[in-house]
Amino acid sequence: MPIKVLMFGWEFPPHISGGLGTACYGLTKGLALNGVQVTFVMPKASGDEDTSYVKIVNGSNIEFDPRNSLLTNSELTSYIQVNSKLIPYIGLDDYYNIINQIESGVFEISEGDKRKYIFSGKYGPNLMQEVNQYATIAAEIAKKENFDIIHAHDWLTYNAGIAAKRATGKPLVVHIHATEFDRSGENYNDIVYNMEKEGMMFADKVCAVSDLTRNIVINRYGIPAEKVITLHNAVEPNNKEIKRHKFVSEKIVTFLGRVTFQKGPDYFVETAKRVLELDPNVRFVLAGDGDMMPRIIERVAELGISDRFHFTGFLRGDDIDTMFGMSDVYVMPSISEPFGISPLEAMRARVPVVISKQSGVSEVLTHAIKVDFWDIDATADAIYGLLHYPALSKLFAEKGAAEVDRLKWENVAKKLLKIYEKTLHYE
Repeated sequence: MPIKVLMFGWEFPPHISGGLGTACYGLTKGLALNGVQVTFVMPKASGDEDTSYVKIVNGSNIEFDPRNSLLTNSELTSYIQVNSKLIPYIGLDDYYNIINQIESGVFEISEGDKRKYIFSGKYGPNLMQEVNQYATIAAEIAKKENFDIIHAHDWLTYNAGIAAKRATGKPLVVHIHATEFDRSGENYNDIVYNMEKEGMMFADKVCAVSDLTRNIVINRYGIPAEKVITLHNAVEPNNKEIKRHKFVSEKIVTFLGRVTFQKGPDYFVETAKRVLELDPNVRFVLAGDGDMMPRIIERVAELGISDRFHFTGFLRGDDIDTMFGMSDVYVMPSISEPFGISPLEAMRARVPVVISKQSGVSEVLTHAIKVDFWDIDATADAIYGLLHYPALSKLFAEKGAAEVDRLKWENVAKKLLKIYEKTLHYE
């Protein structure tokens, strides 16, 4: 009998905001190719997700009776009555927030005592509230679905995974794609940190996307080393040919990712200045969006390189392929990158890459130039060399593409299946 997995995520292609959704798709497809049946739960499904390899459950469609729901978080300790309905109560501010959401249609009240949560599925101001509500939904789903093991991705779904385990007694595997230290450094959010720690402590096994992340999990969260397993990411094969087509004569150097502290976009800007001092006929593209965008735009202006810099905003799907088709070098200067799928996507498109040594993906790549994120001079030298020595660029493009072809989600899923089997004591 095939193993059946109840998996909790927050996003799934084509509607994604980063690498998490991409990884969830690759992993579920890889598991299906290894004979595993996956039911993937998300807060809000759009209906256009690829269900060829996975069953999608839309959390916004799940009815529940709040009086009988399994509470999973100490914050959800009481209810308030609104329009004759019981609503989870967190505090006075939340009371008015809930009232506003009911009036605006965020909450859908069903007939009788049952109701639904209508999730945004986004990373907005009500994120913490949705995370807790998602746990309530998870318990309801777990009691109705037929499965052997639970798998929860990142802190957003850890409460959901815990709720499902409490409701059914089934084993829980949690997957950590990025820690709060990666996202925020030492100015981390205590609430998120504690949710991460609780989820990993409660889990039977913890999958970390790199040795780098595994060490953080063990040393900064105190998780027993024997239950933390490194499971590197991979890249989805691209069966269509990515055409090389440029609209400008200059060489193009690309950064693609969230414009946040973790990704090091400020180092990309400083590096661009150094490269342009050596060769003014280069264009730099920052493809992405995030909280650091105003600061980055201001710094580009201060350095006087605005005419050499382009901001595309967040890209997805075919637009990413088009961008790689225009690029001569891809740079990922992340300060702390648990893994980093985008370099694999660039290499798949035969674009040479420069990545930080502080990234998990550097553990699995040979044909990539690796530098310390803070070493602007070394990064600039690497970019300049790839732009001006065709033989070097060709070597990294060809060898890199061949290397990435061997990093398949199907192989990652095969390792994950062994983790499932060991957790279920099938071996």
